[in-house]
Amino acid sequence: MVKVKVREIYVKKVIQKSNLPATNYVVNPYVGCQHGCIYCYSEFMKRFTNHHEPWGSFVDVKINAVQTITNPSYYRGKRLLFSSVTDPYQPLEKKYKITRSILKALISGQPKIEILTKSSLVLRDLDILKQFEDVTVGVSISSINYKLSRQFEPYSSPPQKRLEVLRKCKEEGIRTYTFISPIIPFITDIPSIIEGFLHYSDFFMFENLNIRPTNITKIFTVLEKISFDLPLKFKKIYANNSTYWLDEEEKWRRFCEDRGIKAYFFFHHGRRWDKNDRVDR
Repeated sequence: MVKVKVREIYVKKVIQKSNLPATNYVVNPYVGCQHGCIYCYSEFMKRFTNHHEPWGSFVDVKINAVQTITNPSYYRGKRLLFSSVTDPYQPLEKKYKITRSILKALISGQPKIEILTKSSLVLRDLDILKQFEDVTVGVSISSINYKLSRQFEPYSSPPQKRLEVLRKCKEEGIRTYTFISPIIPFITDIPSIIEGFLHYSDFFMFENLNIRPTNITKIFTVLEKISFDLPLKFKKIYANNSTYWLDEEEKWRRFCEDRGIKAYFFFHHGRRWDKNDRVDR
């Protein structure tokens, strides 16, 4: 794993109001992430920090996060997502246990907890998660092919480990989902992911690859290594007049409807979130 610069910081609050669909609040125990996903679009967070290092080379640990939660009952019945711009179970969590301490502090308030991660470390906290009346654990995945996964998500848990997360959570009576994200054209084998994860998923979520100026060079570098013609194909997909993602969204909606698969879609390339994206689970 690439060595990252770790800094312990103090924050005023760790639970923030959210504009994401079906989520009242987001909880980001860290700034930055060790997983090093080359497609990550969270680099915009750098402008809110004093970091000038490349995204993925630093992590700020919100060392006083749990002390900022003074009234857990305030969040009763509200949905809290761990996390929106970091992974709550990246490797540093094994040492610092910030996510674990926050969850423990919230038990008495009984908010609706949603975990989204690429890490099998979440299984460490099953003892705490089972103490919430409403809890959901999801894993995001873009490929079940180990070699491809390593190229795009070099330091996250392998695909089979993520499948194991859902299996064990289901055994413990925890609601689960698979977030097929990002969908990388010509790379993400959606039918194979659905087939492999269906038995352990209460529902699926879909999100397209979001290419931004901050990640395009890294993405294209990896694509060229896989096949020299992929960058050109991607340029056509992301052209202003392209209907690729609209067509893909409709195709996978029909696919899931025909098979009775509960699914939610967040295809937002080139447009803002709107009320039709909202999912009240």
